[in-house]
Amino acid sequence: MSKTLQVNEREKTAARLLKSSAKSSYDPEVDIDWTAPLAESQPYIPFERSTLYGTDLWEQLTTEQRIELTKHEFASIASNGLWFEILLMQMLLKDVYRRDPRSNHAQYALTEIADECRHSTMFARACERVGAPAYGPIPILYHGGKLLPAVLKGPSAYASILVAEEILDRFQRDQMNDEQVQPLVRMVNRIHVLEEARHVTFAREEVTRGMQQCNAAERAYHQYWTALVSFCIVRALINPQVYKAVGLRPKTAHQVALNNPYWHDTMHWGGEKIMSFLDEVGLVGRPGMSLWKKAGLIR
Repeated sequence: MSKTLQVNEREKTAARLLKSSAKSSYDPEVDIDWTAPLAESQPYIPFERSTLYGTDLWEQLTTEQRIELTKHEFASIASNGLWFEILLMQMLLKDVYRRDPRSNHAQYALTEIADECRHSTMFARACERVGAPAYGPIPILYHGGKLLPAVLKGPSAYASILVAEEILDRFQRDQMNDEQVQPLVRMVNRIHVLEEARHVTFAREEVTRGMQQCNAAERAYHQYWTALVSFCIVRALINPQVYKAVGLRPKTAHQVALNNPYWHDTMHWGGEKIMSFLDEVGLVGRPGMSLWKKAGLIR
């Protein structure tokens, strides 16, 4: 595909997404009833999606403790979602900085940044409302994340965004209509899913166009960095400190979770859709294969 044709296609996609954003966007501050009481008997994520589900440690927990654990796992996922969003905004701003602000592409990127600002506030507010810490990633990932906007570029930048967004999207689509899950959580998930659909379209097309222009060395570079960042994303989702909330030793419980076949199945399920796409565009290759397997996204 010629460079001119790629620019035209990029502009068409961005124009369509700008129209969609104008018609259908949410403000979590007004679209979520933050004062509604929490349902004491409902989990914050389905029990079968908990990291400890099916293990001996899970069997030792009371129903109340299981609900409490899902509250803290939700807060960990939400606060790591906030972390991902902030890194994403930095990468998008870096891209916009180099572009003509009159273009649809630059204007949609700015629109997406505005969406992500609202999502970040929503995730922070959700942690506050349920009464759980904003755990975020463990320190080594938190500090390492600061390097990503400088290191990632082109297809691997957008692909890394997609891995974070699409794994979260798979979880949230599964839960947003599940009446067993807390109503507040369902609404947070619904808003994120509906707006992220546009972001995913934007990023997928950028990845596809970028990979079509790569030579072998560039392809290997993007394969490695996408796999490395994806491994970090998967490992960041659940901060080991969540287990303290139900009286478990973080290190022990986290190791149980990492070895839990049910959690492996959940992560593999969460990544099925995005892994199929990344493989199709040539981003799954030998330079990152061991990392994909360690993350549980490839078996």
